[in-house]
Formats: sequence, structure tokens, C-alpha cells
Amino acid sequence: MTINAYPLHWPEGWKRTPAGGRRPGHFGKRRQQRNGAYAMLEDLTVTEAVRRVLEELQRMGIDRQDVVISTNVRTRLDGLPRAGERAPEDPGAAVYWQEPIGARRCIAVDQYLRVEHNLAAIAATLDAMRAIERHGGAAILERAFTGFTALPAPGAAREWWEVLGVARSSTLEQARAAYRRLAALRHPDRGGDAHEMAAINAAWQAAQEAIGGGRG
Repeated sequence: MTINAYPLHWPEGWKRTPAGGRRPGHFGKRRQQRNGAYAMLEDLTVTEAVRRVLEELQRMGIDRQDVVISTNVRTRLDGLPRAGERAPEDPGAAVYWQEPIGARRCIAVDQYLRVEHNLAAIAATLDAMRAIERHGGAAILERAFTGFTALPAPGAAREWWEVLGVARSSTLEQARAAYRRLAALRHPDRGGDAHEMAAINAAWQAAQEAIGGGRG
């Protein structure tokens, strides 16, 4: 799946916020005064908001090269939103990333009036998700992140590595580990979907044939 950094690539199946339903965000940075008191929130910039997103993903072990930040702000040569651009009419923001051994994820927010505030909301969401893991909720975190899986276009065929959420160059051991993890989460006996479990089983079979010559 090709993801555009510009213009905005909104994830398939995610609802949009009507223009009239958007509201101001409050994600500015507090500036400390000399007397120790805090002044009012400084305006948040797109650059600062992007930095927050990348730092949260880095804390999750996600490399910059595995991240696409997609907005209607024109990009720099490195693919990140350019500073000083005119605010776009559609302020939505979507962040896509590839886990080291796992699915391609995405979080998209468009409920605020400015791109930088929607990006900051994504960063805050990532921080909250990490807090779940820090407090011992790894399984809860995985289930929550299932809702952030980047979906392919309708009708698009999915390769075995996409279903399992691994790289195409993965070893059989990595594919097996991904299969077992997904099977534990999606099995119908554990509240999963039978059709999705069938796709996972088919992907594992295809992985064995492609990597291990049919060995299980």
C-alpha cells in the first residue's frame, strides 16, 4: 500500500469530522517565566507537533524511516510537513508506521481546526497507549492497537506477509511468531472472527510454502 505524505492520505474506513464539527485545540507549549510562574500557552507549530509524534513512536521502537506523516501541508525533501505553509482547508492528519515485527498501523485525527493540533492529538494518543503498556497491560495494548491497523484499499488482495504483519523478507521463525500471536488474539474461541482467522491460517500456509518449502 502506497501512503502519500502529501496530500493527506486518510485511512480507509475511518470516519471524517464534518468541517462544522471541528473545534480549537489546546496543545500549546507552556513557557516558564523568570519568576517560576507559567505564562499562557504558546502557539504550537507544525514542526513541534511533528517532533512530538516522532518522539512518541521512537519510544515505541519505531524508526523514522518506517513512519509516514500524511497531511495537506506540503512536504520538505525528507517527507515531513514543511514549516510556514498556509493552513490547509482540510486540517486532518494521519500517521502510519510499520512495527518491527507486526502490522502496519495508523492513527488519524481531524477533529481540530489546525493540522498541528491534530498531530499533537495523535502524539498524545500514542503516549496514552504506551502508558497502558507501562502499567502491565501489554495484551490490552495489542487489542487496542488492532483498531489502528492500516487497512488496504477495498478489494485489494493481501499477501501473506501483509496478513501476518511482517516484512516480506521475514524468516520462517518470525512468520511463525506473528502467526501464533495473531491466532491467540483472533481465534473465534477467544472472541475473534472466523473469516479473519481463516485468512490468518491461509497466510501462514502461504508463508511456509514461500519461505520453508511447505515445512510447518
